[in-house]
Amino acid sequence: MAVQVMLISPALNAALREARFDGDAPLDAAGVRRARAVATAVPEADRLLRGPSARCAATAEALGLRAEPEPALRGWDMGRWSGRRLAAVSATEPEAVSAWLTDPSAAPHGGESLLELCARAGRRLETLTSTEGVEGAGGHRVLGVVEPAVVRAVIVGALGLPPEAFWRLDVAPLTLTGLSGRSGRWNLRCGQPLSPAPAD
Repeated sequence: MAVQVMLISPALNAALREARFDGDAPLDAAGVRRARAVATAVPEADRLLRGPSARCAATAEALGLRAEPEPALRGWDMGRWSGRRLAAVSATEPEAVSAWLTDPSAAPHGGESLLELCARAGRRLETLTSTEGVEGAGGHRVLGVVEPAVVRAVIVGALGLPPEAFWRLDVAPLTLTGLSGRSGRWNLRCGQPLSPAPAD
């Protein structure tokens, strides 16, 4: 069955501005304002999902979406690094950070490895081609608000890229990434910025 999967990355928050391993930090007021400003640009869908993080929940709400939380779309589990700044971890654990950046199977933080993240995100994408969801003419449309790492992991899995390609993908806040097709055959439309409606 043909499926259209549309993924929106959440609005910016303080953790992203400070280059922190997120640790489920909520949106700040600026992030909420920015999400509300682009709500009219969100495409229609048959099913609405979101990652379980506070940031995804607040972004979905600000966009006017009644999205159901999806545990399989949670952000990357960074274990004991959660909430810490990348610069601080790099200063105290340079070898661990190097391993994390170069070995997809490494998880020196005690959370998920890159391979585990990509496998989890890829499995969830593939289940969307089943009878789950609401069928429309020629397939169904699923819209999810998910963390940038999940968007990147989904792209890696959908296109059959090597895991190392994850580090070469950038996902900006409040951008839309679309995948269309079916299991094993996906086409990608890369991150389009959601734009505010023009003023009257």
